[in-house]
Amino acid sequence: MEVTPVAVPRSVSPGQRAWQRFKRNKLGYWSLVLFVAMVVVSLFAEVVSNDRPLIVRYDGQTYFPLLKSYPETVFGGDFQTATDYLDPFIQEQINRGSNWALFPLNRYGASTINYFAESPNPAAPTPANWLGTDDRGRDLLAQLLYGFRVSVLFALALTAVGVLLGVITGALQGFLGGKTDLAFQRFIEIWGSMPELYLLIIFSAVFAPSISLLLVLLSLFGWMGLSDYVRAEFLRNRQLDYVKAARALGVPNGQIIWRHILPNSLTPVVTFLPFRMSAAILALTSLDFLGLGVPPGTPSLGELLSQGKNSIDAWWISLSTFAVLVTTLLLLTFMGDALRDALDPRKAQVTDAGEKA
Repeated sequence: MEVTPVAVPRSVSPGQRAWQRFKRNKLGYWSLVLFVAMVVVSLFAEVVSNDRPLIVRYDGQTYFPLLKSYPETVFGGDFQTATDYLDPFIQEQINRGSNWALFPLNRYGASTINYFAESPNPAAPTPANWLGTDDRGRDLLAQLLYGFRVSVLFALALTAVGVLLGVITGALQGFLGGKTDLAFQRFIEIWGSMPELYLLIIFSAVFAPSISLLLVLLSLFGWMGLSDYVRAEFLRNRQLDYVKAARALGVPNGQIIWRHILPNSLTPVVTFLPFRMSAAILALTSLDFLGLGVPPGTPSLGELLSQGKNSIDAWWISLSTFAVLVTTLLLLTFMGDALRDALDPRKAQVTDAGEKA
């Protein structure tokens, strides 16, 4: 008698089930796709928006100005200074005969000033400057692209530091409990009552403004909210049977925390990541708007909002900056809502039960 093999369904891990539930939330999933695409484009901003060509073919030689700076004497100029590839004379030399150059989509960098603009700055959108220029003559599209990259990288760094400190402090409070938990709670109450904005104003007056200084100062306060959630999860999970069994078997506390309690306490950490990034982007934008943020000359969304406030007639500055900022925050919010639904145990049970039915 021939026995027909029965296909055994492959087991799906909890992480894969959570990812499937996240993908079913179309708004959150496509928000993630769009946000990742925006971040990737901003990471390669020099290739997309730059005042230097990607490749130049001149008099039989190939040059890569994006990787190396060449004096203008290489392209028929008279001086040993760095080549200004927007200079009409240089452009004429590059386009003469069999010479050619491959420029990025937008021919302006983060600090490039359009000296050949037909209108005074800030200038309205033109074919040369697609979104116009700011009050210094810099291309607005380049400013938004590079400013978005600065904001996102700063938010990622601040979120990573805040999550690390929040998980460590919350785990210690929740696992040890007792006097350790009590001492941490009193410290958090005192530390959280300190005026964060006043400290930023004082330090910005004492030290030279820098992104690293902002990261350190904001990290001193950004871990407390997440620490409370991790503490609550550890207080709940340390009373469960599998933790008591591990202790009875003599498993060290470090292994109990790392292998048993921590993986089951990361739900609030993952859920709040997009919201923490939104808060970090808003914090940097607000500080830049007040003049307490990144050093002068650094592309910044907050500085562009300040320019829009000071130049009411230059509507293109406020409108484009506001659109980029709102789009970024909306995408992060939709991602956070989708993550919260995907990791919610009650909604997960309802969804999984519906799939089985």
